Amino acid sequence: MTDAEPSARPRLTFFFPAYNEQENIARTVELALSEIGPLVLSLEVLAIDDGSTDQTSALADALAAADPRMRVHHQPNRGYGGAIKAGFEQARGELICFSDGDLQFDLREMSRLLDRLADERKPVDAVIGFRIKRRDPFHRIFIAKTYNAIVSVAFGLRVRDIDCAMKLFRREVFDGLRLDAEGPFLSAELLIKMRAGGVRMAQVGVNHFPRAAGTNTGASFGKILRTFRDLAKLRWDLWTKREEVLGRRG
Repeated sequence: MTDAEPSARPRLTFFFPAYNEQENIARTVELALSEIGPLVLSLEVLAIDDGSTDQTSALADALAAADPRMRVHHQPNRGYGGAIKAGFEQARGELICFSDGDLQFDLREMSRLLDRLADERKPVDAVIGFRIKRRDPFHRIFIAKTYNAIVSVAFGLRVRDIDCAMKLFRREVFDGLRLDAEGPFLSAELLIKMRAGGVRMAQVGVNHFPRAAGTNTGASFGKILRTFRDLAKLRWDLWTKREEVLGRRG
């Protein structure tokens, strides 16, 4: 995590990974400012430009120049997991949430996650969204359900929708938390290590919509292989060097 003066921190950082999202980035930022902004006292919108090769980078910089609540982090392409990790590292907020930059989620529904986090009757440190009805092609839904089942069996993780890109955390969740994956397995690794570290989590349903523009690159054969390689490595590491892998401080 970046170090910032506590008094200077916004209440909430909302970030999103942006790789070749030139058709969607302006609308994503507009919706984040107009729909998440009123939910909190102060907001930071952070775009993670993950080595885009289209106009995403230039558009993001222009949006940041037009509104002080908007910030851009540029990096060479690291993949989805690397972009999410960069978001956690760069976020300045007391609370940190993220979604994708492809307009498949209604950002107004971040209020559901914030309300659950604020519920003192059942205190939690993180709120994990799950898609009430996933609006993706059949093959992606099949892959996702199979993947969720495998992770549940391998790690005992009882999360309805591991890769749902609507998640909210207290900043302290990331203190001392080690994350290694750079690919799609990052979301599962995060939840597995949070659970192992005793982080209190709740799950909240959110709506999901078909992608309006751009191309989804998350279900390529190479990325699926990489995900299962990372899964097998983490399972082995948790058996053989658990304390080191969890990044716990002495």
